[in-house]
Amino acid sequence: MTKWTTNDIPDLTGRSMVVTGTGGIGFETASALAQAGAEVIVAGRNPVSGAKAVALIRARSQTANVVFEQLDLADLSSIAAFGERLRATRESLHVLINNAGVMAPPARRLTSDGFELQFGTNFLGHFALTAQLLPLLLRGEDARVVSLSSVAANGGEVNFENLNAERSYKPMVNYSQSKLACLIFAFELQRRSDAAGWGVASIAAHPGISRSDLIPNSAGRWDFSRIVRTALPFLFQPVAKGALPSLYAATSPNARPGGYYGPDRLAETRGHPSPARIVDRAKDVEVAARLWSEAEKMTGGSFDRAVSSKS
Repeated sequence: MTKWTTNDIPDLTGRSMVVTGTGGIGFETASALAQAGAEVIVAGRNPVSGAKAVALIRARSQTANVVFEQLDLADLSSIAAFGERLRATRESLHVLINNAGVMAPPARRLTSDGFELQFGTNFLGHFALTAQLLPLLLRGEDARVVSLSSVAANGGEVNFENLNAERSYKPMVNYSQSKLACLIFAFELQRRSDAAGWGVASIAAHPGISRSDLIPNSAGRWDFSRIVRTALPFLFQPVAKGALPSLYAATSPNARPGGYYGPDRLAETRGHPSPARIVDRAKDVEVAARLWSEAEKMTGGSFDRAVSSKS
């Protein structure tokens, strides 16, 4: 694969995209998409951060077609309201980028619906959001769902007896579980799209190790990851480069449905987009089917119901 950059993004005029997250990787992803001509909806919890992101994107490109929509991925009612607003105001959607995330809060925290915050936000929130927006994606030409995983997923395991960390909570263990779940979801979504003939491509990506605000915003003051991020910034690649795998998955004609992309250098921690290593646990179809079933029970999100509401 050649050294793919934002210069390789095709003209996106006429294509509409939702990106979750107003800062870091999400911001750089939304900015690059807008500069390439896409209509971009930046979705996030904080209206102040959202307004700032939109203003900065418009400052980079005065012709940028970008708006902010409020969305709290840790609140199923907020996700449902977001989905209702979009379905009521538009006919279709071309790309959904499930980007926003929470990383390793030092103590166990819960979402509005009682889920462990990382599993509930990173995986369940995006699972429910994808179900909400599927009717629009089904009407979008060359529609894609891009799900963000992490190199941390390689050491993760889905513990069905402790999905909500009620028995034990370890910040990075639970973060790795949530990001492995995102990767499993991406592959299972592609399998179900193929089986049902939805025509929606599901592609996974990860940013390597980037200078985003994910670690500083989530870790405790004396957390090792925060200390390393603050004291040794040269270990992290620029956040704009960390957004490249997401952008490749969302826009490249060569991005493969059911594929997984990450940086190509130093054990996938930095570099240009390239096919990423997939651990065996992410390929387990029985685990994927069980995780999907559990997610539907927990969120009340039904993809079958979403498909039936397309017309």
